[in-house]
Amino acid sequence: MYVSARADYALRAMLAVADAAGATGDGGSGGGGELVKAASLAERQGIPLSFLQGILLDLRRAGLLHSHRGTEGGYALTRPPAEISVGDVLRAVGGALTSVRGMPADRAGYHGVAAGLRDVWLAVDGAIALVVDRTTLADLLADRATAS
Repeated sequence: MYVSARADYALRAMLAVADAAGATGDGGSGGGGELVKAASLAERQGIPLSFLQGILLDLRRAGLLHSHRGTEGGYALTRPPAEISVGDVLRAVGGALTSVRGMPADRAGYHGVAAGLRDVWLAVDGAIALVVDRTTLADLLADRATAS
């Protein structure tokens, strides 16, 4: 698995939005609390604003964020942080978790002596999915709180 800058930035942005809302993952709509402006996210996380805007659009299209326009506008989570996994975010901005020659692992095809490789790539994909789908934004925020 390769973690691109886009994926890393997306996770950092989602965590910052969750943190700004004071979200604990204990319930609620995920949309309560403070709205976060893209420029503020970019500055606090050290992400180029133009790059971040495209990421935020992908996250909104995936149903993970919603945006409010206007001077008081910004971004908020659509669900509580306990209901948004790292895998949700990674798939929203990058598609398949594991790729082989630029295609999802399940589309890799081999024959002859290499036929067993497909099973290896699928097992790798499954192992990665197990970790990222079990880890939520709330888990990461809680980890930070206990480390302080």
